Amino acid sequence: MDFKDIIYRKEDGIAHIIINRPEKRNALNRAARLEMMEALGDAENDMAVKVLILSGAGEKSFMAGSDLNELSKFSPLEMERFTSTLGGRFYTRFEQSDKPVIAMIDGLCLGGGLELALACDIRIASNASKFGQPEMFLGIMPGSGGTQRLPRLVGPGKAKELILTGKTIDATEALRIGLVNQVVSRDGLEETVMTVAKQIAKQSPLALKWAKKAINMSQETGLGAGIAYETLADCLLFSGKDREEGMKAFFEKRKPQFKGE
Repeated sequence: MDFKDIIYRKEDGIAHIIINRPEKRNALNRAARLEMMEALGDAENDMAVKVLILSGAGEKSFMAGSDLNELSKFSPLEMERFTSTLGGRFYTRFEQSDKPVIAMIDGLCLGGGLELALACDIRIASNASKFGQPEMFLGIMPGSGGTQRLPRLVGPGKAKELILTGKTIDATEALRIGLVNQVVSRDGLEETVMTVAKQIAKQSPLALKWAKKAINMSQETGLGAGIAYETLADCLLFSGKDREEGMKAFFEKRKPQFKGE
C-alpha cells in the first residue's frame, strides 16, 4: 500500500500508522485522514494484526492538531459534514476498533492530536511531550470528542481547566493527572511501546476485542447495565476455542497458542 501522508507497516502481529507530515508538525489534513482510514481498515481486516500503534514522524510532534488551512475555510454545514465523517467519527473509529490502539506520543500533542490520543486505548509519552487543547485561542472549542473523553479520563474539573484556559502541560503533569499511562525518555519510547504491544499481542484476539468493548461500555452506561454486558461478553468467550486453548495451556504449564477462534 502506497501512501503520501502516512507510513504504514506491519510486523509480528503489530501494525503501525505514522503520520508523516513533519514539516506541518503532523497536522492532519483530509488526505492524511483518508489514508489513515484505509490503513486502519487494513489492520482491522488482517487477522494476523493484534495491536495498532499510532505515532508521528520526526521529533517535534505526535500531532499538532487539524490542518487549519482546511479547517478555517469550512462553513457551518461543511463543519458538520466533516465532524460526522473525517472529524469526530474518524477518531471514534480508533476507539471502537476491535484491535487495541496505543498512542506513542513524542513532542506536541495538541488540539486534534490530543483528541486522537484520547480515542486510543493506551497513551505512552516521551518526557519531551507537551499536551493541550488550545482551541479557545482560535475562538472555537475542542471537537472530535475532546469535551467528552477528556473529562472521563482526568475528571471534569481538570478538563475544564485545560480546555477553558487553553494552557499546555508537560508530560510529568500529564502523567500525574492520568492523561497518559507512562512517561519515558525519548530514547526509550519506542522500546517501551513495543514491549507493551508485544505483551498485548500474546493474548487472544477475541478476549482483547470483548474486554475492550466491555470497558468502552462502562463509559456509556450505568454499573448494572455494564455488568450485564460484561457477563454476556464473558459467556460469549466461553464458546470459543481460544478459551479452551487458554485453560488447557494453563493446566499443561505451557504458553497458549491463540488463533482468534
